Amino acid sequence: MAMADANADDTLLEAQDGFVVTLSINRPPANHINRELIVRIAERLEALDGDAGCRAIVLTGAGKHFCAGADFSKGDSGGLASPEGKPGRILYVEAARLFRTGKPIIAAVHGAAVGAGLGLAVVADFRITCAEARYSANFARLGFHAGFGLSYTLPRLIGEQKAALLFYTGRRIDGTEAERIGLADMLVPQAEVLPAAQALAKEIAVSSPMAVQSMRASMRRDMAVAFEQATEREFHQQSWQRQMEDFAEGRAAMNERREPNFKGR
Repeated sequence: MAMADANADDTLLEAQDGFVVTLSINRPPANHINRELIVRIAERLEALDGDAGCRAIVLTGAGKHFCAGADFSKGDSGGLASPEGKPGRILYVEAARLFRTGKPIIAAVHGAAVGAGLGLAVVADFRITCAEARYSANFARLGFHAGFGLSYTLPRLIGEQKAALLFYTGRRIDGTEAERIGLADMLVPQAEVLPAAQALAKEIAVSSPMAVQSMRASMRRDMAVAFEQATEREFHQQSWQRQMEDFAEGRAAMNERREPNFKGR
């Protein structure tokens, strides 16, 4: 299975094997997310919707991580600022496109899926993972509200109580715990994460593509609208919290690899 570039700058790699297309995020060293990457993923998913030669999609990350979220070492926007200087809003508008695409997606999560990276992982229909993977909705540890629609998607996936625990503590869990609570669907050795995801995609691709896409549309029919509603509130909450001392402290603590000392202001 040959890997080809889906974009001139190599941030999203693409390979096809039969009816299965694999998209690999390629932003070393940690595959941090930004608006341009989300646009590229959305554009490829939308293009693949019109490609009869593709019936299922695997989304993964090249290198050590799946996607380590926003990069707050680059400033308080995490590299997500829009041309108007508003971090988050444009990203969320583009991310909503991911929920409108029609073909099934399997996420192969072999490393970190943190913050917005976790949000990207739960866009998928299924997640294949390993014990070494790390999942975290670490927003409270940064001093601001959860984002990337996770206030809707995570409770929908694992239930409100488990989601609240991850949100309030910002704790990091491994792939074994993720599979136990329903955040991941299959636990395999790390070297087998991508092959297992591709094998599941091939199993799905044997089914009638018309039937699969129709059933998927029925099961996910309200997700795009709910995601947009969730991100409206998330963006509002994040906007004022980014101006507070706690956010500055959370970002500094993360960059300095220490425990934050929040003041509640």
